[in-house]
Amino acid sequence: MNVSEEIKRLHDLHLAGALSDAEFAQAKAKLLGGINLDKPDTSSGASPGANAGSSPTNDLVQEFNRLRRSRNDRWLGGVCGGLGRASGMEAWIWRLVFVLFTLTFGFGVVIYLLLWIFVPDEEIGITKNEY
Repeated sequence: MNVSEEIKRLHDLHLAGALSDAEFAQAKAKLLGGINLDKPDTSSGASPGANAGSSPTNDLVQEFNRLRRSRNDRWLGGVCGGLGRASGMEAWIWRLVFVLFTLTFGFGVVIYLLLWIFVPDEEIGITKNEY
């Protein structure tokens, strides 16, 4: 369903009384917020919210920029604690991954050391809720 069909459907729902004025305006703004006027919409089978939000590369860059070494959950350099906080997984899983990579492939320690060097330490004022 393309954008014009979605707007028509929203308008029909608004006229039928299923959507209030505020709900109609919010749904219309959300639908139109993801449209790029520079490029025509070539994805005819895509869902209406598929274009909304940021691109996957921007999300990946934001995740890398958010990565910090942990001050609270650290055994050596806080790399696994920081990876756990950024990814939402427990830090012990990351520790196990680094150990397994070291034992099987031999480069887990090298990756850990590089992350220890290049990933900045988290600031003291950042709490888990602010992160």
